[in-house]
Amino acid sequence: MSRLVVISNRVAVPKQGESGNQGGLAVALQSALRQHGGLWFGWSGETTEQFTGTIHDAEGDGVTTATIDLEEQDIEEYYNGFANRTLWPLFHYRIDLTEFERDFEGGYQRVNQRFADTVAPLIGDDDLVWVHDYHLIPLGRKLREGGLRNRLGFFLHTPWPPTRLLTALPSHRKLVESLFAYDVVGFHTEDWLDSFHHYVTSLMGGTVDGTRVTVGDRTICAIIAPIGIDTAEFEAAATSEEARFARERMYMSATGRSLIVGVDRLDYSKGLHQRFLGYERFLASQPERRGLTSFLQIAPPSREKVDTYQEIRGDLDALSGRINGEYADIDWTPIRYVNRGYPRQDLAGIFRAARVALVTPLRDGMNLVAKEYVAAQDPEDPGVLVLSVFAGAAEQMKDAVLVNPYSAEEMADALVTALTMPREERIRRWQALIAGVREQDVFWWCERFLDALEGVEEHEMA
Repeated sequence: MSRLVVISNRVAVPKQGESGNQGGLAVALQSALRQHGGLWFGWSGETTEQFTGTIHDAEGDGVTTATIDLEEQDIEEYYNGFANRTLWPLFHYRIDLTEFERDFEGGYQRVNQRFADTVAPLIGDDDLVWVHDYHLIPLGRKLREGGLRNRLGFFLHTPWPPTRLLTALPSHRKLVESLFAYDVVGFHTEDWLDSFHHYVTSLMGGTVDGTRVTVGDRTICAIIAPIGIDTAEFEAAATSEEARFARERMYMSATGRSLIVGVDRLDYSKGLHQRFLGYERFLASQPERRGLTSFLQIAPPSREKVDTYQEIRGDLDALSGRINGEYADIDWTPIRYVNRGYPRQDLAGIFRAARVALVTPLRDGMNLVAKEYVAAQDPEDPGVLVLSVFAGAAEQMKDAVLVNPYSAEEMADALVTALTMPREERIRRWQALIAGVREQDVFWWCERFLDALEGVEEHEMA
């Protein structure tokens, strides 16, 4: 098999004992690279006064990484700007939060060019190149313009927005045309792929024939490939000594109460405000259950230099304080809200201790927390996954308790269903869920995409 070169905005350089804040994508890519070998290239997360293209090499946990530093202006315009103030909210259907600034797009194009110029010499003739996520959509085109002829794939980890929303972006056509520099483009779900198809056929005069999408003289392969987790690794983590200790801490702190848990990056797409309101409705409508549950929300902060995220933190601080003030007793606090990350073994133990997991994003490309929760469960006494119908994972995980996160009443009802579910039904649902999580794991996802990438016929690049 050809060597794999993965390119993403950030690179998680593996360090022993420092995995607490790694997202699901970082863990998944590390697993894929450990299996296939190759290189992971991207931004270091560090700044430099003047961009030089200097590459920082590192080796750890079976993964080779190469990173570059960016200028402050790059970070403000490309990362904080176009990626996270323009594309992220737009792709998550939040046009009300989307900011359109020409400087943002200029920085976005500039950094993509810097990525292309720096990584191109590292790519061997037979390497497969796999670009990830909305930060780097133009990268394929810039690599092609520099002469790259390798098989080139792109995977989008967010939703793809409906055409009417995407056209709010002034440069929407240029952005979509950039995808036709790739050989294979992947999406998590049929919904996201259908939205892409609709844009191409309705606004670009393109055609769709199975996985083949053609615009003019350029044909690409567009596929559905839902990402998974390293299921075996997470199941093992759930029985580790660290997980056992974390689980015991949860049992001791809950003092016999049923634990409800949420674990999400601090982001408006995760629906934390609505989740807190749903739990409040549960407390209001089920007075006999007050004091019998404990809700732990873990929400590590992210993108703290973006004003919207500072507002989210203030909002949740105030909302959790109000709910606790209304319903707490001298020996019970309804919501424990924690702004920090935890190592994977600790999270596995916390998941195993939880009777219910609330995974209720307002919109999510996939959501791997849902799969991690299922993988962490005790087969003899599993907990219940309450999952938003607007998470990409809902297409695969139909045996979860599916819920509309915008409805506080529906959230409250789902909590009652989960907390009162008989053990036999919990086991039946869990067995169906874990079968899918095991079968369609991160290695299945990787093989599915790379098989498509290797199988694409050579096309002449426009």
